[in-house]
Parts: sequence; C-alpha cells; structure tokens
Amino acid sequence: MARNRAGRNGGADPQPEPPDAVGGLEEPAPHFLGHRERLRERFRQAGGEALPDYELLELVLFRAVTRADVKPLAKALIDRFGSFGEVVAAPPGRLREVKGVGEAVITELKLIGAAVERVTRGKVRERPVLSSWSAVIAHCRAAMAFAEQEQFRILFLDKRNQLILDEVQQRGTVDHTPVYPREVVKRALEVAASAVILVHNHPTVAFWDAVSRCDVS
Repeated sequence: MARNRAGRNGGADPQPEPPDAVGGLEEPAPHFLGHRERLRERFRQAGGEALPDYELLELVLFRAVTRADVKPLAKALIDRFGSFGEVVAAPPGRLREVKGVGEAVITELKLIGAAVERVTRGKVRERPVLSSWSAVIAHCRAAMAFAEQEQFRILFLDKRNQLILDEVQQRGTVDHTPVYPREVVKRALEVAASAVILVHNHPTVAFWDAVSRCDVS
C-alpha cells in the first residue's frame, strides 16, 4: 500500500515551501535598509552640515538598532529634547522615557557625548611656524641630517605658515630619488595646505641642494 502511494506521488513526498517564501517568491527586503545606505552616502558626499538633526541622529542610532526603522525614534528624540546636541547631553533617565530607547541607544549617545567632550577639552597639537628659511633649515636638519638615503620631503603649511604635516613622499638611493609632481599636488589638496616646501637632501655631502616654497591655489 505504501509503495502504491509513493508511485502515485512520483516516488517522493512533496516538499514544503520555505518559511520565508510566499508563492515561491522571497519576501522583499525591509524598506529601511535602502534608506540607511542612501543616508550614509549623503553623509559621505556632503558631510554632516547637509543633514538635519534628526538624520544625523539616525546615523548614530543605526549602530544601536540594527533591524528596524529608526527615523521615527530619531524624530521623537528631537521633538522631546529640541536638538541633536540636547539629545546627546540628555540624562539617561530622561532618555529612557522615550519609547524605543534602550541601553544600546543610550550607550551610543553617551559615546558621542564623550567624544565631543574629549575633542573640546583636548589640547590642540602645537604646530611649529616656518616663517623664515632659517626655521626651515633648522627643521630639516633635525628631521633628516643623518639620513643615509636621498629623500624627497614635503612640508605642508597652512595660511599662517604653520606646519600641517611633514611627509617623506619618496626615498631613493644615496644619489637619486624620484619626484612625481602630480602626487605632490594631489597630497597638498588632500591635507588642505595653503603652501608646500619641497626638500631634497644629498646624504653624501650632508647638504640640501633644493629647498623651495610653492603656494597652493
């Protein structure tokens, strides 16, 4: 009897549909997943200044709430406390009064607050001012007087001649190092330099035979 039933069913019992399929089609991805990526892309392209407070807050909440639409929660927090800064500064007890706020959300908000406080309180690194050739030579002597290979070094300056970055772009042999002007310009734009000083040394004679300043426009 069992063999006859198997024969009528083609030799195998019908397979049940997977639980996440309806009519053979997979359920569509939640709408908020696409929104999250679009919002991240806007932030990458335009920065935080282009986003209203609630959208900036959404970006913070993404880390704490991974599988839900956080826009309603972000708007509720802004409505309750007034601004992004006031949400971040709000006491944990008052944050818990907002529906949807748990310990993970509070932790992310307090992490942002701690980071802002640390940046505000922290001492800005002192930048030497290279406003004369003697200052430039003294800096180069300290940085590369005992170099055993030729270096092409770039000093990136801000508009007040303060040193933003001292970077060795290329290293060569005892008597040769390559220079790529395109890379110099590209790097200057990346660090937002107003001017650059190009330095090239000769280890065999402990002398810099090429020191020049170029304004970046």
